Amino acid sequence: MKWTLHTEFPYHLKEAWNALLDEAITNVPFLRYEYLEAWWETRGGGEWPQAQLTLITAHEGDRLVGVAPLFFTPNHHGRPALLFLGSIEISDYLDFIVRPADLDRFGRGLWSFLGRGVTWEWQALDLYNLIETSPTLTMLAALASEYSLSFQVEHLQPSPYVPLPGDWEAYLASLDKKQRHEIRRKLRRAEGHTSMVCWYCAQDNVEAEVDAFLDLMAQDKDKAAFLTPLMRQTLRRIALAAAAHGYLQLAFLDVEGEKAAAYFNFDYGNRIYVYNTGFNRRFNEISPGWVLLSYLLQWANHQRRLEFDFMRGDEDYKYRFGAINRYVVRATLLRQPLTASVSGAGSIAVQE
Repeated sequence: MKWTLHTEFPYHLKEAWNALLDEAITNVPFLRYEYLEAWWETRGGGEWPQAQLTLITAHEGDRLVGVAPLFFTPNHHGRPALLFLGSIEISDYLDFIVRPADLDRFGRGLWSFLGRGVTWEWQALDLYNLIETSPTLTMLAALASEYSLSFQVEHLQPSPYVPLPGDWEAYLASLDKKQRHEIRRKLRRAEGHTSMVCWYCAQDNVEAEVDAFLDLMAQDKDKAAFLTPLMRQTLRRIALAAAAHGYLQLAFLDVEGEKAAAYFNFDYGNRIYVYNTGFNRRFNEISPGWVLLSYLLQWANHQRRLEFDFMRGDEDYKYRFGAINRYVVRATLLRQPLTASVSGAGSIAVQE
């Protein structure tokens, strides 16, 4: 197996990367090449001002076997560490990109390569936002046992999701009676408020629609503080990259020609991933967020999507719409620090 360390994004591998992701242990939009490239351009909207790209690929002949999308930085505890690209704040699910059948040998080969082919002084493999069911956790535990390493898994946050039955009425029937009544009541109230209520997904003028979404998002004071110019640039790039590759679902509730609510989702892998939201406070009386969410769930059922994933956070409304918990975790593998360091750009290849 040929291992290569990339200190610049390997554009020539974009197609092979995304094709591998389609077969990988975890296939989520946050691991797409274009998503992580956009994330890296601003280091997560400025989350990681000190960062060295440490992206590692493994090939057998012309076949891409695996991608370890990593970067080197002092982590939030000051320890020199290798983290997943996408960590931590704006990428809900992260993992290695490798087929299930190749995971164990990829993991062993990667650990060996990290020890001899990556010479920055890293002390920990510090992996955030792994889904709790990821087989990567079993692979890392086996490595820890084999090499007598310190290994820890920490539950971070619930990531609620709704399994979809494929029928709107069947979905409503799965909710408790009070919540089912509340959804129907709010839909009737919104539709009776004015004859000019509709929802749509942005298809044209996507750049302007993304800007309109970010303006709605900024009506919340906490989100306004979060949306620094660099973070706004990052989210805009991510949205436009998703649109260019056909998996952006940017949905708006329109009331009398004015945007009342918006959902920035990914429609990916037959699942809907709710990435962020924005609301116009002028329309609070008709609960525009609940109304738009109800329309989106109705659409997702009709389109036979398998899940509606609210992703990280335990906000109450998610459970009122029938969400059940799964968790994201942080896995940390420690080792003794090295004594050498290098800098530079490009790639370094090692044949195993």
